[in-house]
This record gives sequence, C-alpha cells and structure tokens, in this order.
Amino acid sequence: MSTNEIARVGVVGSGTMGAGIAELCATRGLDVRLAVSRESSLTSAPRKIAASLGRRVDKGKLTPAERDAALARITVRTDLAELADRDLIIEAVPEDEQLKLGLLATLDKVAGDDTVLASTTSAIAITRLAAATARPERVIGLHFFNPAPAMRLVEVVPALPTAAEVTERVTAFAEHTLDREAVVVADQSGFVVNALLIPYLLAAIRMVGTGYCPAEDVDRAMELGCAHPMGPLRLADLIGLDVVAAIAAALHEEFKQPLYAAPPSLSRLVEAGHLGRKTGRGFHTY
Repeated sequence: MSTNEIARVGVVGSGTMGAGIAELCATRGLDVRLAVSRESSLTSAPRKIAASLGRRVDKGKLTPAERDAALARITVRTDLAELADRDLIIEAVPEDEQLKLGLLATLDKVAGDDTVLASTTSAIAITRLAAATARPERVIGLHFFNPAPAMRLVEVVPALPTAAEVTERVTAFAEHTLDREAVVVADQSGFVVNALLIPYLLAAIRMVGTGYCPAEDVDRAMELGCAHPMGPLRLADLIGLDVVAAIAAALHEEFKQPLYAAPPSLSRLVEAGHLGRKTGRGFHTY
C-alpha cells in the first residue's frame, strides 16, 4: 500500500507532544494543519516550532532552507472543521480520558469518511477511545515519544475494531514517511514502553520519597551503573510529573497492581504545580 495516501496531516494540541509531531511531519514533507484551542496559540505555537527547528539548524541537523520549508508547510487554526480534508488526524491533547473522548467524538463528525483518527495517549485503552466515534474501525493509537522529532520509536496500537488496512497504512506511514521504527502492540494500558518504564520511575520516586537516597544520587547511580543516558528522576521531570502520575493512575486502574500506584511524594509535587522541566521544578530545579 502506498504511503503517499497520507499526505495531509492534522494535529490537535500544541503542547510539547503536539508541536513536536507537527514539526516532525512538516520536516518529512507533509502538509500539516495544527489545531489549537486558544487564540494566543495561533502565534505561540509557530514560534515554539520555529525555535525547535532553529536549534536543529544550529546543531547542523537541518539547513536554513529546510527549516523555512518545514515552517511553510504548517498552518495553525482554532476551528476543528478545518481538519475536514486531512488523511490522518492525530490528537495530542493532555492525558485526560474525558477530554480525549469528547475530542474524538467531535473529530468523528468533522473528518472525512476515509480519515484515520489517531490518539497519542500514553496509557488509555484505544478500544475505549474508539467507542466515542461512529468509526471505531478507523481509530488507532499512534504513540510518539518525547521529543517527537528526535525519538525513533512509534508504538502503533490497533483497537479491537481497528481495520487491518488501517493498521497497515499507519504502520507504513510511521516507517516510510516519518522514517521511524514502528512497533505494533496490543491494546492494553501502557502498551509496551510505559508498562515497563513507569514502575521503574515509581520505584525511584519511592526511594527518594522515603529518604533512602537523594534524587541526584539515584540518577547518577543509574547513569553510571547501568549506562542509562538519563537517570529516572530526570527522565520523570522530562516526561512531566503530571503525565507520569496520569499514566500510573491508568495502569493501576487497569491492572490493580501495587507497583503502578503513584507514591504520595509524586502526588504532592503535582498538586503543588511542580511538574518537572516544563515548570522549572520537579525532582530537580531547571
């Protein structure tokens, strides 16, 4: 099946993940329409993407001409109806099940009959999200990792009703158009990566929360002792502590296992608004 079938991509949400996916798609030559919820994002979202592309130019990974061409491929709109002509729409709104269900129900009414609807959820079952639409056979999980322009993996998650041709089409899109490594995984909370990663992060958070070892020492131990490029507390800060807590809650709800329960120290940081790198403070200060 030709990967050229997906040439027009819609992305809903201009946070870290949504902006990163829009940037990735634009640098791969796709026509990208980014849907945002606030008027202020009409200017702030392109500025964020331009800054990210500029850093890639500074590192020699893109030429100025490639940067400018990528930016020219992105249009930003506030009206979801302007996604009607998209071949693929990727929702990248916060990890809130009710928010995602409502958005997918709206996109279902807006999108063309052949449009594929994809969710970047980290932990919510795709089958549950697909049920919000009248086209569950055309809904799929497309889980990118942060930062999307740099991370090589994409988890492709078919819901139980997802049509085989949709899975094949989206997998080919991820591999050939986006030049990513795609892994097709079963539809269960956390998929593969987060089902393994989150218990590790929570164990490190518990260790720090009990006073057993400071965050700096835990991170240094895992970086030097296990050759991890980033320790677990710095990684949690990078992901966003609110996102880690949301994924943990979804995993605990699905599996009811203690290793998925968020430690109180994580909950307190989230309640205080200390969400990690994006707010300047989490387990470390930035």
